[in-house]
Amino acid sequence: MSDEMGVTVSSNSTHHENSSDQRSYVVDIYPLSSYYFGSKDAIPFKDETLADRVLRMKTNYAAHGLRTCVQAVILVELFKHPHLLLLQVRNSIFKLPGGRLRPGESDIDGLKRKLTRKLSLNEDRNEIGWEVGECLGMWWKPDFETLLFPYLPPNVKQPKECTKLFLVKLPVSRKFIVPKNQKLLAVPLCQIHENHKTYGPVISGVPQLLSKFSFNLIDT
Repeated sequence: MSDEMGVTVSSNSTHHENSSDQRSYVVDIYPLSSYYFGSKDAIPFKDETLADRVLRMKTNYAAHGLRTCVQAVILVELFKHPHLLLLQVRNSIFKLPGGRLRPGESDIDGLKRKLTRKLSLNEDRNEIGWEVGECLGMWWKPDFETLLFPYLPPNVKQPKECTKLFLVKLPVSRKFIVPKNQKLLAVPLCQIHENHKTYGPVISGVPQLLSKFSFNLIDT
């Protein structure tokens, strides 16, 4: 009798934990119309050739070691479908909001700083209150010139760059203030999925990274 009761209690406990885990994988997504979009002064780009960029990366690596970038996966609802917020640069390059960490800076603090700089008017990232969630995936650059890999190749002992993608959950409303020389676009996940040619391997892989989540599309 006691053994059977023990099994029953253990089963209920597991069911409770599973229910809690399932709730943690539900993402509330609010309508695009809930948010305000404005502009601010342009952020200057580094006009450089590929050779210049490689040289700059080599110099930074010699001084600070592995370069770490953090990027935000931010979702909104439009036409009853999840849309991903992307920055468009020079009308042809699409990027997830984010950027490079400073030496010694944590992933979360760095991403909040970058989001505030690129998507907000207020420079105080603590006042903005970005809710940075779990890390969805990591991409690696074995050397200075190759594309990113969604894994660290076993023969690579000293990777040159790591890019981490974090889920960032939005409140019901927010002001997005974007530099004048960039555009903030809401792109449907169905358009991004495996569209390597337009969005590159990292962005086009985001829908697969989100496959474990259930979306709660909230109509406000």
